[in-house]
Amino acid sequence: MSISVGILTISDRCSRGESQDASGAAIRRVVIERLGADVRCQACVPDDVSRIKDVLVDWSDSQGLDLVLTTGGTGFSPRDVTPEATLAVVERLVPGLPEAMRREGAKATPHAMLSRATAGIRGKTLIVNLPGSVKAITEGLEVILPALPHAVEILTGAEGANQRHEFRH
Repeated sequence: MSISVGILTISDRCSRGESQDASGAAIRRVVIERLGADVRCQACVPDDVSRIKDVLVDWSDSQGLDLVLTTGGTGFSPRDVTPEATLAVVERLVPGLPEAMRREGAKATPHAMLSRATAGIRGKTLIVNLPGSVKAITEGLEVILPALPHAVEILTGAEGANQRHEFRH
């Protein structure tokens, strides 16, 4: 089963074309190489609750993606609104994913505890907030990757959802 993925970068500078989307590119590389995922949607929007919500709803409801990974906007800055936008559109929370990323990240830096990232389910789509830095994205994905195929299979009702699944090392 191939997982359909959307990658949403939340960045004022990237959305204005002032910087390259290194974070989105890092996510894309990891999910293709490690999960064999099909990246069907990728975009960059400013730190704006309405714009973020619109994309999350479209990708979940209209595009029917299995997994949406966001990057950026999870810190303490007044413009960091990704968790608020995510919480406004999800129907059920999945607290274990961001908790696991914060726990493992805190082993390397106490700043990982400051992440406000969240995760949740909208319909049959799993939405997960990731940090904005490439290093933190790579480390965070490493923690949650083993659980993602099984989570998607349960959500989508795919055959064999109760079996253990492996990802590429």
